[in-house]
This record gives sequence, C-alpha cells and structure tokens, in this order.
Amino acid sequence: MAQTQAVPFVNPRSFAARTKRRDLIEIAIAFGLILTVIWTPRPWQQLLWWVALVTVLTMVCLSFESLSAMGLHAANFFSSLWVVGLALGLTGVAMLLAAGMHTLHMPDSPIEFVKSFGGYTIWAGVQQFLLQCFFLSRLQRLIPDQRNVVCVAAALFAVAHLPNPLLTVVTVLWGATACLLYLRYRNLYPLMVAHAILGIAIAITVPGPVDHNMRVGLAYLTYSSHGQPHRAHWLRV
Repeated sequence: MAQTQAVPFVNPRSFAARTKRRDLIEIAIAFGLILTVIWTPRPWQQLLWWVALVTVLTMVCLSFESLSAMGLHAANFFSSLWVVGLALGLTGVAMLLAAGMHTLHMPDSPIEFVKSFGGYTIWAGVQQFLLQCFFLSRLQRLIPDQRNVVCVAAALFAVAHLPNPLLTVVTVLWGATACLLYLRYRNLYPLMVAHAILGIAIAITVPGPVDHNMRVGLAYLTYSSHGQPHRAHWLRV
C-alpha cells in the first residue's frame, strides 16, 4: 500500500510576509528602472529601456494568474464604455477651445494622424497596464485601505511625469480616476482607449513650447522648440 506523502506545513503569516516583501521589492525595482530610463541621456537611455522592459515583463510572467485577473476580458466592457465617451466629449470641448485660441494643430491627413499617434496609442495602453495590472495590484496587497492604494498609485504615476507641470497634474488626476474605475469595473480596455484619447487631445490642443511636446524627465529639461518637427513625433508620455 502506497504511503501518502506528507505536505509540509506552511505558516500563512510567513507566506503573506514573503508575498508582501516580494511585492514591495518588485514595485521598487520597476519604478526605479522607469525613473532611471526617464532621467538617463541617450544613447544609454535606449539600453536601459530594454532592460526595464525585460525586467518588468519577467516579473509579470512570474506572477501571472490569468488575463481575466488583469482585467483583460469582456466582463463589464460595455458598462464601463461610458469612460471612452466622456474622454471623446472632453476632447471635443478641448478642440473647440483650442480652435478659438488658435492653438489647435492637427496632422494634415488621416494617414499622417495614424503615423503620428499610432505608436502613442500603444504606449498609452502599456502605461495603463503598468499602472493597474502591475503597480495597483501589488499596492492592494501592501496597503489595506483602498483610498490610500489609489492615492499611492496615482502619486507614482504622476512622479513618473515630472518635471512636466501640465502632465504631472493631469496624470495624478487621471491616475486616481483610472484606478477607481478599474477597481469598480475590473476592465482595462476602456481605460486604455480613454488614456490614448486624452493624451492625443493634449498633443493637438496644447502648443509644444507650453508642455515641451509632452516630454518628461531629462527630455523635458533639454527640450528646445527651435527646429522641432511636428510635435506628434516627439511624444514622451
């Protein structure tokens, strides 16, 4: 008769402590790498960007549960789609105001629009994934109070956009709003789309010299409007 192998006893408290310790370390490493990339000059910036990407992807894969757990599913998609509608409405208002102040600058054609903002749309989705699926999910296990979790996540998001004053204000507001919406609906897709819409709205309504073509970190400080091409090619959000 085969003997049943005994399962070693695991102290739940020590397991929880190890999990929280791991979450804290992963947050520190990921955020440290993001800031390092933002504040490092070229050509070292490109190398560090790939280091940060591989590191974060590795941590995401090691802690992967399911796409549904990340909010990448169909549940609550339509019930949260009003967020996209609101972003479109705000963009329309911003465009009307910018047209009145003669600061509206659109690409010359739909093809140019896609060329200018196609890459940014993907980057907006990546940012939203990092904010909700990486930082927010780990902060939830570290901080018991949901309001504090949202505040810390939004603060991290805003710090990553320093020293750009416009983007710092916008990202702390959007970061907090997006986190609350994610906790309410648990669907990431509308937030990704809304982020892209709002980012493009800023790009086409705010003059480049005002927000330094949406650059952050060292790129913001070294920005020069002289001889700059169309701002959409220089998005740094």
